[in-house]
Amino acid sequence: MLTPRHQALLMTLAGMTVGVAVFGSVLAINGDLTGSDTPAGIVSSRPAPSTPSCIDCLQAGSLQYELQTFGTRNEPVSAEVPVGWKSTDDGTRPRFIDPTGVWQIRFDTRGSSRSPAEQVDSRARSIDERDLKVISRDDGTLIYTYVDQTRGPRMGLSRWISTDGGESSAVEITVGGRPKDEAALRAVLERATKTLQLPTSPNDTRPN
Repeated sequence: MLTPRHQALLMTLAGMTVGVAVFGSVLAINGDLTGSDTPAGIVSSRPAPSTPSCIDCLQAGSLQYELQTFGTRNEPVSAEVPVGWKSTDDGTRPRFIDPTGVWQIRFDTRGSSRSPAEQVDSRARSIDERDLKVISRDDGTLIYTYVDQTRGPRMGLSRWISTDGGESSAVEITVGGRPKDEAALRAVLERATKTLQLPTSPNDTRPN
């Protein structure tokens, strides 16, 4: 026979059991009490923040172009270069440099009897720069990187244009900048190539 003290203890235990059961039912229905909407058993994950774009890189989409004429009076050459890139020489080897001095495009209109492929091989052998790495050398275009003692990592893209089916080279176009500017440097080179206008010289004999 239970004493009044034992009866009171049993009633207390029964009340606690009911309370736990009710609390568990509330969790099952409404989720946890932290305010999270994630269902039980599913780990909530957030996408990693995207990598920010290069802030100080040359942006191909922001470039505007203008036609520049150089070469000689009897044999003028013209091509489009980025607006704001200036040259102090409009002769046969003009170099157009942006106001910061970081990016540039250079032309050599003197021509050569060597084919573009030969010019690529010759230039690749003659570059004397620290940590030189040739990226590609296809279709008369040499792309390479190196480390300049003053300016740090640099990239060069040199292309030779032929007007006689690859027998000789009429013009060299070289674009320079930093490796992280590669996309824009390629765009500048392509624009200059597509807009290049050369004089007609059927009796031209190119030097070496």
